[in-house]
Amino acid sequence: MPFTRREFTKQSALTGAGIALTGTVAALATAPGALAAEDSRQGHDDPGHGHHDEPGYGPLLPDPKGMLALPAGFSYRIITHSGVTKLESGEYTPSNHDGTATFEGPRGVTLLVNNHELSGTRDRWEHPVPLAEGLVYDPIAAGGCTVVETRRDGHTAEWVGIAGTSTNCAGGATPWGTWLTCEETEDRAGKNGLLKDHGYVFEVDPYDKRANRDPRPIKAFGRYAHEAVVIDPKRGHAYLTEDAAGPNGLLYRWVPPHGFKHGRGQLRTLADDAGVLQAIKCFDSSGQFVDDLSRATKIGTVYGVDWVDVVDRDAKTVSVRKQFGNQDVTRARKLEGMWWGDGGAYIVSSFARAESPVQHDGQVWFYDPKRRTLTLKVLLGVNADPSKDGAFDGPDNITVSPYGGLVIAEDGEGIQHLFGATESGRTYPIARNELNAGTAEKPEYSEFTGVTFSPDGKTLFANIQTPGIMLAITGPWKRQPNR
Repeated sequence: MPFTRREFTKQSALTGAGIALTGTVAALATAPGALAAEDSRQGHDDPGHGHHDEPGYGPLLPDPKGMLALPAGFSYRIITHSGVTKLESGEYTPSNHDGTATFEGPRGVTLLVNNHELSGTRDRWEHPVPLAEGLVYDPIAAGGCTVVETRRDGHTAEWVGIAGTSTNCAGGATPWGTWLTCEETEDRAGKNGLLKDHGYVFEVDPYDKRANRDPRPIKAFGRYAHEAVVIDPKRGHAYLTEDAAGPNGLLYRWVPPHGFKHGRGQLRTLADDAGVLQAIKCFDSSGQFVDDLSRATKIGTVYGVDWVDVVDRDAKTVSVRKQFGNQDVTRARKLEGMWWGDGGAYIVSSFARAESPVQHDGQVWFYDPKRRTLTLKVLLGVNADPSKDGAFDGPDNITVSPYGGLVIAEDGEGIQHLFGATESGRTYPIARNELNAGTAEKPEYSEFTGVTFSPDGKTLFANIQTPGIMLAITGPWKRQPNR
């Protein structure tokens, strides 16, 4: 049932700030020109809020090995390294690590599924995903996923989960213990040398290699530049982000057909047009339509949400996002990582520039399916000098921390970090990439990707995308303050 503007306006008037989610500054409407950074820190410099209330783990210490700066007491080890470590089949670990999730294995084993964001044809890359027999979708495409097994004794194994896909960016873990890998492309067969249509979501089972044979795209989820996906474990809805511009991308919801039950292998059984694919449409507390999420300039801004049906989800003639007019849906630049937690979906918009109404260097939203509201949880102002350490910009992959708040992988300009965000939107550093791919005069640092905790919460896994290095970070993790 649609959540109408009238219902949202009425609810806002009756409850006031009460509609805001726990841990937010309860602002119900946008405030153009407001200083969000000041908003998020109100009260934290008052007497009574001493050092013990500061989030994080202290300053980052330089790494003598030139890989990863961490706070005191923390350490890391390399799990996979493209061109260095090898798969069980003998080929080198593929490059360009991206979205990742962990799964609990037997006797302390942790399984990870790791995307490899390799676009176009295989001949473009030194280390594409190997064409494992029976696991190939398009034999000329370079991308795919590997499954990584790590044990308590340090032993690591890696094998192909799916091959022959393209531009596997983020994705998402399912409630039933599989991985959904997303192709961030709209290339059709014949474009860029590819033999099949791309721009789909595929399911990868980390436990059962046989379940991954004869890969089949989940066409019901649509064909567009997919970034990430989460599944609502209660309602069965899928939420999907689109990383695209010209025009800006959309947040989608897929509603399963009546009687459909999720589970291992069930998505493969769906008809191409099964269920309903919809795009988001937001409005503020006064009932005014919101054309772009960049309009929100204060942490705690809450929008009501409705959903608009997609007519041609396979984009046979027109890209899905271009099938809507400017007044039909709410857009956002660089819709990126997602993670399900706290009864809803955390959603990243990485940045906004001239193509958007208001510029910023990152937003994190929370969608509450029960209340049908979208709340701004984290807002990063434009970083004036990304070459200097300190400020964060360009959030991308994201995970909910077992210690409170979020952990976010940075894909911005200049220096790259893993950083945390408290429930009130305050940020703090966790790690800094010190692997310089440039020169001393013009340093270059690859983005972080695939941030995710082990099932027991003791290890934070993350990737340096280029050349493709998976890292396991351990240390004195602690509960972060709510404020």
